[in-house]
Formats: sequence, C-alpha cells, structure tokens
Amino acid sequence: MILRIINIFTLIASIMLLASLSVEILYSRELAQFSDAYIWSMLFICIIFIVDFFALMFHNPHPWRFFARNFMMLLLSIPYHFIIQNLGIVLGHTDTMILSGIVMLRAIMALYITLRWLIEGRATRLLWAYIATVVICTYFAALFFYEYEAPVNSSVEGFGDALWWACMNMTTVGAEIFPVTAIGKIICVILPIIGMAMFPVFTVYVTALYGKRERGTTVAQERDKPKI
Repeated sequence: MILRIINIFTLIASIMLLASLSVEILYSRELAQFSDAYIWSMLFICIIFIVDFFALMFHNPHPWRFFARNFMMLLLSIPYHFIIQNLGIVLGHTDTMILSGIVMLRAIMALYITLRWLIEGRATRLLWAYIATVVICTYFAALFFYEYEAPVNSSVEGFGDALWWACMNMTTVGAEIFPVTAIGKIICVILPIIGMAMFPVFTVYVTALYGKRERGTTVAQERDKPKI
C-alpha cells in the first residue's frame, strides 16, 4: 500500500515536471535559464523521485543490485539547480549546457514513468496508450527543438513551427526546417526512428481488430446457416 501511494505521487510529480517544463520553455526565451518558481517546483519533484527510488530499493529482494542498475535515475533526481542557486555558484557555458542536458534527461525519465503508467494501466486501452505515446513524444520533441533552435535558427519563428517540424519528422516525411544545433540534429535523427517503430504498431492493431471482426462475422454466418 505504501509503495502504491508513493508510485501515485511519483506519477503526479512526473506530470507536474512535464507541465512546468513546458511552461518554462514556452514563456522564457533565455536558453538554459530557469525561473525561481521552476527551480522550487523541481526541488519538490526531485524529493518525490528520491523517496520513490529508495522505497523501491529497500523493498527489492536485491537492494544493492537495484541501486547499481538504477543509479542513473538517482543522479537525475538530484535538484542541481536548487543546490547551485543556494550555494551561489557561477557556472560557465559548458556547465550550463551540461545542466541543460540533465533537465532533458530528467524530462525523458518523467516521460517514461508517465507512458509506463498509460501502457500498464488497466483503464487504458492499447490504442489510447499508443496515441498518447505518439502525441507526447512528438510534443516534447517539438518543445526541446524549440528551446535549442529558436534562438539561433531563423526558420523557427514560433512553437508552431517546431511542432509542425516534429510532426513531419515523426511521420518520416521530413520538413523544410533544418536543425543547426547539436541537440536539434540528434532529435532530427531520433524522431523518424520512433516513427518507424510506432506506426507499424498501429497497423498491426488495426489489422488484428479487422481480423477479429471478420472472424466474428464468419462465426455468426455459420451459426445462422440453415441446417439440412
């Protein structure tokens, strides 16, 4: 029961992280600069992640093996921005970019937690889990692309351009916006790979659904056929 409650709080924290990061990126045009409200919210969210990590660790039959396998998740759960701000540490350009990468990886971890709940939840059907996965991945790819490309790429005039670019790359069609930053180029490679992996899942789902319907129709016809 305790683990279930902690997992629910972790899911809520993941959704809060994704929402607060969206607001921060969309309404702040300074790269890798975050508001006090965002930093304090990350402190609260990171505390929940750390509690969840150690709760799962101590309830695991092999706690140290769990610790070793999930150590990266613990590192991503540390509120670095809050610590740096309160210690008064001045970061250089490289350090700022590393912290920005940690923010991205933490968001990916939150995405994983949220999507895992969607896929495993009994209340969610497979099709809706699939749709949610595609939509969320596309949205956050556009968000990160907008964060890094908008300040230096003249082709990205607003978030709408970044969202259109992400949709076109997710469908493997491609767009006339070309990334100029390293992060943008990485996302440009990853998105079509996700698209090629996800869209066959939808095709298989529709085919299986159609086949099930056809089998049901055939069985009904056989049942209604007059016996001689």
